[in-house]
Amino acid sequence: MQKKVKSKREDGVIIAAKDLFWRFGFKRVTVEEICKKASISKMTFYRLFPNKTELAKRILDIIIEDGMVKFKEIMKTDCSADERMHSIVQIKLEGTREISREFIEDIYTDSGSELQHYMVLKTKESWQEIISVIRDAQQTGVLRKGFKPELLVALSTQMAALLEDKSIMTLYSSPSEVIMELTNIVAYGIAPEK
Repeated sequence: MQKKVKSKREDGVIIAAKDLFWRFGFKRVTVEEICKKASISKMTFYRLFPNKTELAKRILDIIIEDGMVKFKEIMKTDCSADERMHSIVQIKLEGTREISREFIEDIYTDSGSELQHYMVLKTKESWQEIISVIRDAQQTGVLRKGFKPELLVALSTQMAALLEDKSIMTLYSSPSEVIMELTNIVAYGIAPEK
């Protein structure tokens, strides 16, 4: 997490909450549990964050910003498209490795929740940046010019819908496995790994 925080206490709350959210989901974790793990009082929590949802948004902002910085750095490197795709897949793996099924469901399937609306907004903003970087890579010959990057946006939307499909989810041990499988298919197709 690269974004600067206001204080060590705020940093501690963010780290504690992220760990709890990733393991147990957003809904199940209470402010009291976050305070206990961060070794702060509820009063301190509410001085730092207006509520648990705003804390979750802050965590998502940090994660998304960090991922975007890494993505842009990879796309600027002087290596083959295959090597770049491999690095991007590794970032996705790192970012999703410890996320619980409950957290994925809380973010993507809780229709109408403030957190779901926020994630939709942040995803849309991120995809605009990603499409811009992809178009630059197409112009410089790093990526194939013929494909439309907007198709990746559509595929991403469908990936979120697949996470709601119980029959798909039973095939894998965790949501991160499904996300990685879909990411690998988009990046490499279904050819055997090299």
